[in-house]
Amino acid sequence: MTLNELKAGSRAVVTSVGGEGALRRRLLDMGITPKTLVLVRKVAPMGDPIELFLRGYELTVRSDDAAKIEIKPVE
Repeated sequence: MTLNELKAGSRAVVTSVGGEGALRRRLLDMGITPKTLVLVRKVAPMGDPIELFLRGYELTVRSDDAAKIEIKPVE
């Protein structure tokens, strides 16, 4: 499952970060690393962007970028 498939209010643990080059580096630099707990706070009406809460701060990512992040949902 990927991060862009998660509904608002759901939690997940990042299993892997895909993408290539600068995109992957940017995602990792923003704190989206494997084993990180992520909460989806909001999803825009048209599905893009997605507001996340991780590591004590809020982060907004594009849906296309979130599709590159593999996750495991947490109950």
